[in-house]
Amino acid sequence: LLGAGVTILKSLEIISKQILSRRLFNVIKDLQQKMEQGFSLHQAMAKHPRAFSDLWVNIVESGEASGNLAMVLGRLASYLERNAAFRRKIISALVYPAILMFVGTIALLFLTFKIIPTFADLFKGFNIKLPLLTRMLIGVSIFIKNFAIIILIGIIVGFFLFRSYIRTKSGRKKFESFLFNLPVFGEFFRVFIIERFTSEMATLVESGVPILYSLEITEHSVSNLVMADIIREIKEGVRDGKPLNQSLERSGFFEPMAVQMVTIGEEIGELSQMFKKLNVFYQEYIEVFLVRFTAMFEPMMLVFMGVVIGVMVIGMFLPIFQIAQIGG
Repeated sequence: LLGAGVTILKSLEIISKQILSRRLFNVIKDLQQKMEQGFSLHQAMAKHPRAFSDLWVNIVESGEASGNLAMVLGRLASYLERNAAFRRKIISALVYPAILMFVGTIALLFLTFKIIPTFADLFKGFNIKLPLLTRMLIGVSIFIKNFAIIILIGIIVGFFLFRSYIRTKSGRKKFESFLFNLPVFGEFFRVFIIERFTSEMATLVESGVPILYSLEITEHSVSNLVMADIIREIKEGVRDGKPLNQSLERSGFFEPMAVQMVTIGEEIGELSQMFKKLNVFYQEYIEVFLVRFTAMFEPMMLVFMGVVIGVMVIGMFLPIFQIAQIGG
């Protein structure tokens, strides 16, 4: 709308007529009122932090200061569209493994609560000593069946205690460090966080936000406390007059390739483009990792379920073979 020459107030009026959400409608109307009272758009947006993040507010402020608000909003829209598309790809890649785990869990629970107890009742009528595997399976089944409520309550309590722990600053940092140190998946989590960093930095720098301010915004908007501490150290290094690439290298969190690309970006004055290239690289890495993980997870899960169910079936049929031999 702004690109077509429509004023901000008129644009907000048009947008408000297309909004289905009552809460967002109220936010847009409040923006109109604030701007009619003399507030700038970014100042009005800052009054609604749940609707507009620091990233939005500062990009809009940059656009207002440079007189290129339409162009800057276009970049912000592109950033949001890229993130939404990337998020959809990640969710799509994880749906199949989640369904496979859910179905497998239901199958195991059905065998534990229904099939094994039925066989156990059947074997009671025969005067035979059950094989060790059968006795173990029946014992596990009886235990789970008798203490199902206690086990469920324990899982729920454990989940809430864990969630409360990682909501504390120290607990969350320890959990994040644990994730980064995991074999295979640790690298994935590290790259996932760096991807968010490069995406936001590319958008902010391209929109004209100064490097130091971009780092500060990214520090507050990143969802990882370990990464927030690293960005804070990088920001302090830049504030002390050190080049961004040196601060990135000193953190030890970024690989040499990323540091070199930032170095080139600083030298040729194309830092935003280099952050964009890094962001594309990390997105492709994550997509390839998820594709390979999904391809690997399916046969592993099928083999695991086959082994577990096979052991259960063998354990239940061993006494039947024993009875058949006695009868023979």
